[in-house]
Amino acid sequence: MQIKIEEDGAAVARAGAAFVTDAAWAAIAARGKFLFAVSGGHTPWEMMRQLAATDLPWDRIHLFQVDERIAPAGDPDRNLTHLRESLLAHVAVPPGNVHAMRVEAADADAAAADYARELAQVAGSPAALDLIHLGLGPDGHTASLVPNDAVLEVKDRDVAITAGEYQGRRRMTLTYPALDRARAILWLIDGAAKADMLPLVAAGDPAIPAGRVHAANSTAIVDRAAAAKLHS
Repeated sequence: MQIKIEEDGAAVARAGAAFVTDAAWAAIAARGKFLFAVSGGHTPWEMMRQLAATDLPWDRIHLFQVDERIAPAGDPDRNLTHLRESLLAHVAVPPGNVHAMRVEAADADAAAADYARELAQVAGSPAALDLIHLGLGPDGHTASLVPNDAVLEVKDRDVAITAGEYQGRRRMTLTYPALDRARAILWLIDGAAKADMLPLVAAGDPAIPAGRVHAANSTAIVDRAAAAKLHS
């Protein structure tokens, strides 16, 4: 993992936007499109607002979700709600290029299987996304791969539903196989609450869910507060 340290969360968002922009142009030059999966969080939404101001060929960009809470459409808990507000309301991404997790479906497991099929249709079989953005929770979770949930052991499919609720919601999430096939992973990590977990992620420590992501090409953009224990 390559680690880049910025001053604060705002600087992390700016650096993240620049990283995504470079990755988009490189993927479009190489393969004609950019396949990008996004997670939630305050700093990522700021990154998206900055991306909305860039001159990217949005008709060649496909947006996927890393994870989503099972909640009604438009709910403030939904990552899609914030993705629409921060990015999609401001750029001309064709509707068919926005691949939302259909968590409103009555059968969540069937919806997860449908999303895996959609992923394969666009990104190949097995699916390989160009860039996946991940965050890090103070408890070591990433995506909705949360501590002590059976979803951590899913190896036979790219999309799954958490067995239990996490912070009041069940979740749909990309699984480790889908994450590890990405051409690149971008971690955005800021805040002192992440300082204990970041060294474990950097070391690939399987004691926490985030440490079990083994994509070959990973970059972490972090702030000084999150990086405080990296060399201790």
